[in-house]
Amino acid sequence: VKKRLFESGRPPSMTKIGPTRVRELRVRGGNKKQRALRLDHGNFSWGTEVCTRKARIIDVVYNASNNELVRTKTLVKNSIILIEATPFKSWYESHYGVKIGLRKRGAAKAAAEEEETKRSKSVQKKLTARQKDRTLDQSLDDEFASGRLLACISSRPGQSGRCDGYILEGKELEFYQKQLKKKGK
Repeated sequence: VKKRLFESGRPPSMTKIGPTRVRELRVRGGNKKQRALRLDHGNFSWGTEVCTRKARIIDVVYNASNNELVRTKTLVKNSIILIEATPFKSWYESHYGVKIGLRKRGAAKAAAEEEETKRSKSVQKKLTARQKDRTLDQSLDDEFASGRLLACISSRPGQSGRCDGYILEGKELEFYQKQLKKKGK
């Protein structure tokens, strides 16, 4: 039986964390694929707040399919990673006018600071209207205090050349925190 070119595979890209290095591949039909060899940033979405920001990837902490991918810090779809919280924290604070992710001691200082900031009446009115139905999960607030958020990669870095995903919240966040605690023992 004759061998066909389309039957042959290619080696995995094994995308690592580092300064961006993306290669273009010519694939079937003359199309192009972006093969990410190294990435250190990505677009991450905060589902409940409908906010997407570019954030730096810090570390790979969990992968359901293979622990080897965690040890080698390989970025693949559905791996759980740590990203910096700063872009989301600054957006939240400007959108709602509320400081988040504060340690218990710093909360009193922040409350005093909050009173000092001058805002126009229209801005004040807008912020109070937004705060009516504002809720922030306690576990997410603790993550903001640490300056790092757990996120899941939803794109395929070896195929699209990007590392995009979403911030873990609610039941999903609880589950992965439990898994990480279990792994830490």
